[in-house]
Amino acid sequence: MTQPVPDPSSAPSFDSSVPPPHVPQSGDGWVQCACGNRHWGLFGAAGLFLVRRDGDGRWAEVVMQHRALWSHQGGMWGIPGGALNAHESAREGAVREAVEEAGVLPDAVRVLGSHALTHADWSYVTVVAECTDPLAAVSATDAESLEVRWLPLDLLRMAVEQASASVSWGGVQVELLAPFFGALPALLRILDDSL
Repeated sequence: MTQPVPDPSSAPSFDSSVPPPHVPQSGDGWVQCACGNRHWGLFGAAGLFLVRRDGDGRWAEVVMQHRALWSHQGGMWGIPGGALNAHESAREGAVREAVEEAGVLPDAVRVLGSHALTHADWSYVTVVAECTDPLAAVSATDAESLEVRWLPLDLLRMAVEQASASVSWGGVQVELLAPFFGALPALLRILDDSL
């Protein structure tokens, strides 16, 4: 007896091993920076460091993205983010990217501050924000991620304390993107100062 073949169009699926079909945006492209590196985003880039509180009001979890293997620095963990479009603020771009990549609800984002990594001809702004919906779910909503999930904020604090971008969580080794790891002390200060 033959089994019915499932209709692949019945449910969305993402193959994170290959780049997705791409709809070009105005900011897509590499910048050859005076620092000697190439950076993604003709108008710079931004990401959303989105945290939520526990029942006692303490910062407890952060949205983290495990980057698809085909992507720049694939296999590493960071925050949802990407190239800014023309005439888009860092806040607008960071929230847009988090909606596109992680299914973040934009109405549940309350901005607390930001941190900029600025080069002579390129910048990356990390927007620090609180998720005001304590039950908000996140997931990989496109092929740019292997997974997206809420991770314990203490994991990132441990990385800073150990001065290591590689930390273990639940038996899984989490390798943090180097620029994200470098910004972590400043991001955690913004959070702590906002309590």
